[in-house]
Amino acid sequence: MPVTANASRASLWLESLGDWHWPGRTAHSEVLPPAWIPAEPPRLELSLAGAAPAAAVRPHTRLRPWRVFFTGLASALLAICCALALNGSLTLNDVLGEHATPAPAPQLARAPASALALPPLQRLSGDRAGSSIDRVSFHSADLGARGAFLVYLPPDYATSSALRYPVLYLLHGRDGHASAFVEIGIQHTLDTMIEHGAIAPLIAIMIQDQPTLQNWRDVGQRHSASYVVEVQRLVDRMFRTVPARAARAIAGSSMGGYGAMHVALANPYTFSVVESWLGFFDGLEGELRADAPVISRLGLHAFLYGAEADPVAVPEEDPLFAAQLSAAGAQAEGVVYPGGHSLGKVREHLATGLQFASRSLAAARSREDIEEAHARWRG
Repeated sequence: MPVTANASRASLWLESLGDWHWPGRTAHSEVLPPAWIPAEPPRLELSLAGAAPAAAVRPHTRLRPWRVFFTGLASALLAICCALALNGSLTLNDVLGEHATPAPAPQLARAPASALALPPLQRLSGDRAGSSIDRVSFHSADLGARGAFLVYLPPDYATSSALRYPVLYLLHGRDGHASAFVEIGIQHTLDTMIEHGAIAPLIAIMIQDQPTLQNWRDVGQRHSASYVVEVQRLVDRMFRTVPARAARAIAGSSMGGYGAMHVALANPYTFSVVESWLGFFDGLEGELRADAPVISRLGLHAFLYGAEADPVAVPEEDPLFAAQLSAAGAQAEGVVYPGGHSLGKVREHLATGLQFASRSLAAARSREDIEEAHARWRG
């Protein structure tokens, strides 16, 4: 049974700690984007040099016999030199002179990501447990503007240089900001759960999209969905991650819940775990049908929840879309909690979402290890 879209209710998204308010009514105080989010840089324009002026036309003159002779001789010598050059006996400098090196052709292809310099890491905060929140800002090719993300590094990251970690990617709500996850206490929650063994240590990446009502979609020149994968590839270069599908989870709140599901389905070989917190799934049925063979073969863990009094996202969509994921071969769970649409609701169930991600990543890793062992045995 397909999910029914509700455009009038799914177009508005909350990004504050207060309750939902309809447009035109008194709003609760908003948590504004942090000052470090850079503005879009000026566009770079390529200027083409003007064409060279046409060569002057000489008047026609009659060649004398001796000029014909020497002209033919010179032409013969030039032909011999060119033939030798083509056979590799002479270089172009041998023919034209050692200082006559032609200018190199312009390189128009984009340099591979592995050749690009890594952006700096800026420490924003640390705590007694030893974890940290850092910031990375870089020029995003997919956004055509500055991109940025916050990174949570677990307490033992700095002291255990040989360990590699799974990664959880987090997407904020409509026209929101990555620091919303810090504001609802993700650092303290992760520290506490790691300390008590509720979850394994992991890296959490909170991605900042450009201000827009179309977060996490590829629209026009802004490729916000592709930008998430661009960040993922940069993260694998910058940090000690486990660079494998089985070690990557993606989750999002509000419109970020839609974005997490959209990005996971658009990149079925990249993420093994996906979570939607108060999100929606309009228009994703086609992506799910296309992914069914991959999900059936590789598996996918999904956790979706809504709020029964949500005036924005239809809560019944969560168990419904979870059932469609399960039919495609995923291990999916969809639930509806009491309450409304707010970051307070996300904070209330933050530990549940983090625990699901950690356990699912461990299960995905075990499945991958078993499949690799079977492949070696068959080989």
